[in-house]
Amino acid sequence: MELDHLWGVLFGSLHAMVPITLAAIGETIEESAGLFNIGLEGILLISALSGALGAEASGSALIGLTVGMGTGALIGLVFGVVNTYWKGSQLITGVGINLFAFGFVAFMLITLGAPGFHSVPRAVQVQLIPLGVGSLSPLVIVTVILAVGVYWLLRRTHLGLRIRAVGENPAAADVAGIRVNALRLGTAVAAGCLAGLAGAYLSVDWFGAVTKEIVAGRGFIALATVVFSGLNPLLALLGGFIFGLFDTLATWIPTYPKVKDVIPWQFVAMAPYVVTLLVVAGAIGRVQFPKALGNPYFRE
Repeated sequence: MELDHLWGVLFGSLHAMVPITLAAIGETIEESAGLFNIGLEGILLISALSGALGAEASGSALIGLTVGMGTGALIGLVFGVVNTYWKGSQLITGVGINLFAFGFVAFMLITLGAPGFHSVPRAVQVQLIPLGVGSLSPLVIVTVILAVGVYWLLRRTHLGLRIRAVGENPAAADVAGIRVNALRLGTAVAAGCLAGLAGAYLSVDWFGAVTKEIVAGRGFIALATVVFSGLNPLLALLGGFIFGLFDTLATWIPTYPKVKDVIPWQFVAMAPYVVTLLVVAGAIGRVQFPKALGNPYFRE
């Protein structure tokens, strides 16, 4: 394999890593506090649309990313309120987010006059950093910094200890003076914010467009990455890169003559999803999640 192709696969994998890892890091924070949000797919999709529209309206990619983050944070807030103060079902709420997102984005794309597709002008997309051997998105660097920062937050700070205490034993945390529902709500907003950034990245940076299929299961792959990581943000970074590598290979193999005739591209295209199933199956019984994960807290 030529060196140019190796660089292309590497940079492609790094870019494909970003949305999966960002969503997984946010979900790691949330699950550490005892909340489980299966609606990441929907948050990514709606934030991709809102981020694109925000960038176009303002003429700024940064504002577009901020709008996407705000959209995700708002959805996270709704999810948090429903499942902390209103004691709702976290699973049903997450499924509801996904169903709403699929319908809403499809409707909006029709309203915008381009059913199924909306292009983002190049002028308002995130500018890549030229490195000689390739171009790198600034969001790759941000993702790595966030992974390290969240690891430090959860494992080395008093706030991280409180978050993990709420996820492990909310009753004991309540007795210790921790506001369980308020802290859980905060983690839901933080998780939504990072998922929103991941969604906006898809449209304002990586793809430069919005489609109904833009997320392509990455929200669910992010959930599998959380399982793979065992709520460790650094392992989530590694898992995101591995999934990103398979994603990149699926698009690279059909363009490389020496490989495409040997390995069908369809086989590689399904690889990320097969790996997702294997990761989840292999983690059953091995990964220890917080004991109160998925359960609302009822104060006695």
